Amino acid sequence: MSQPHESSDSHDGTAAQVPRIRPGGFRELGPFGWAVNRLGARVTGSRDVNLFATLGHARGLFPAWLAYSGMMMPFGVLDRRTTELVILRVAHLRGSAYERAHHERIGAGVGLDDDEITRTTADPATAGWPNRLRVLLTAVDELVQTKDISADTWAGLSSHLGSSELVGLVQLVAQYDGLATSLHALRVQPDRPR
Repeated sequence: MSQPHESSDSHDGTAAQVPRIRPGGFRELGPFGWAVNRLGARVTGSRDVNLFATLGHARGLFPAWLAYSGMMMPFGVLDRRTTELVILRVAHLRGSAYERAHHERIGAGVGLDDDEITRTTADPATAGWPNRLRVLLTAVDELVQTKDISADTWAGLSSHLGSSELVGLVQLVAQYDGLATSLHALRVQPDRPR
């Protein structure tokens, strides 16, 4: 059974986090979780995908979470570039370095340039986005910060997105906001390159 761990102070005076659940191997994850982790590690060029090797401890939940996550990204209702901009903005707002690092790489893979990736850290109102992306990223800010979307922002969104996309956007933000919470609460560590 995995033992909980506490934070310890690092040499630079900041609190260094240690995982609260050690990433599992075959015995802890079972065949499915272990195979997903190995495949993910191969694709990302890392030793393990610590997210999978941690969430996989909940063997009954992991396959359902993985399927749902896959329906958000890469198979969501928003186009891939917009999806990655949304996820990058959520990761920035939540201070999720793990989520941010993965999606900077994925975003670049779907055609986001360095400037677009960097601009996801700026206020959408002043970051120079086209109107559609400005209102969309403003909605992301509102959802993460207030768990709601203002009437004005909703009206702006509705002029750019259909019903399916509106639902998909709200679900995408909720998914990655929740994932940032899980990553933080479980103290999931960055993946190490092979």
